[in-house]
Amino acid sequence: MLKTFRLGGIHPQENKLSAGKKIETLPTPGQIVIPLSQHIGAPAVAVVQKGDAVKAGTLIAKANGFVSAGIHSSVSGIVVKIDDITDASGYRKPAVFIKVEGDEPEPFIDQSPGLNKNITLSSEEIIRKIADAGIVGMGGATFPTHIKLTPPSDKTAQLLIINGVECEPYLTSDHALMLEKGNEIMVGTQLLMRALKVKRAVIGIENNKKDAIVHLSDLSKNYDGIKICPLKVKYPQGSEKQLVDAVIKRRIGSGKLPIEVGAVVQNVGTAFAVYEAVQKNKPLFERIVTVTGKGIKNPSNYRVKIGTPVNELITAAGGISENTGKIVGGGPMMGKALVNAEVPVTKGCSGILVLPGEETARKERRNCIRCSKCVSVCPMGLSPYLLMTVSEFSVWDKAKSECITDCIECGSCSYTCPANRPLLDYIRLGKNKVQAHGVSRIV
Repeated sequence: MLKTFRLGGIHPQENKLSAGKKIETLPTPGQIVIPLSQHIGAPAVAVVQKGDAVKAGTLIAKANGFVSAGIHSSVSGIVVKIDDITDASGYRKPAVFIKVEGDEPEPFIDQSPGLNKNITLSSEEIIRKIADAGIVGMGGATFPTHIKLTPPSDKTAQLLIINGVECEPYLTSDHALMLEKGNEIMVGTQLLMRALKVKRAVIGIENNKKDAIVHLSDLSKNYDGIKICPLKVKYPQGSEKQLVDAVIKRRIGSGKLPIEVGAVVQNVGTAFAVYEAVQKNKPLFERIVTVTGKGIKNPSNYRVKIGTPVNELITAAGGISENTGKIVGGGPMMGKALVNAEVPVTKGCSGILVLPGEETARKERRNCIRCSKCVSVCPMGLSPYLLMTVSEFSVWDKAKSECITDCIECGSCSYTCPANRPLLDYIRLGKNKVQAHGVSRIV
């Protein structure tokens, strides 16, 4: 029997329209706009100014604080200005505008073909190179990777779990990466193992990606300590706590992190980025993005320069249909609608989803019928109906005592509600309010 997490979960229609599509390299646009806040933590601080010449891999903003990450140019060109833009969150944030003159990389980047399996660096040296490359969690959380690799002194990592689940409907960027860059992911996994000083790693992959399971299983025979774990298809298995439960059957307490049970979780895209950073001296300035949805003409997987406007990806995929209702950054469950198609691709952008109007229209909200479906599917064991109510009426003390900050915002409750109640919308509101009042719990 395939492994999976034990509490809650749903199985939405998968709609993997771009599965099997090879990764294509998106042409570089005439201008790149690179936000200075692409990660959890403090925004980076610009170290370039108008008129500066940059190359692909040039540091343009340095990390600002303990939880932060550097940002690098994805192209060669001239800095036009540093100004605020509206990013995918809908807020105005500073960004570096670069007029593109080419793709000339910094000379320190190793462009030689072939796989480099020779690992010579120490744990500390690997972590430093990862930090210098500006690598963050590529699954969407964007937590700086070097911080995850340095757990508190009283916590010890025993196992590395690589997240190849990609449980969000529609998205296939990780799937395509596993098929095309399997060896690089394996070496990246070994680098992460050395950084953490662990001997074992497990790559969890849902069973709707059988070709990736077979491919990486074959490759893993040549890499000591790495095992492949096929998983039952269930959402939100890609969330850290659920993945840890699925793989090693250990539950993580309220407000705790995977390191509490000896595990560290990294995305397959992060493992690939680590390989490029450590073995090829390549900073994180491009990523794989799925452009998909029933409103797009040619669902595809693209290798994209960070800072590329979303409309460039949409055009490359054949454009949108006339009845398009929303363009979403990410997947349909946890993604958020974009304010416009000019926002730039960032490190955490795994997909662009174009949905027709009939699928995005809100259905009429009705009274709760006390069916408890939202409770049954909540993977965190919360009571979404109650959390919505206390948030709607601003009862923040009750929201706190009911552990609203444990919500991982997976949307399973809203998906399953027969009364079409906007459960997640209100829970997000309440979670933000409680966190703003100094609640220390984190997810």
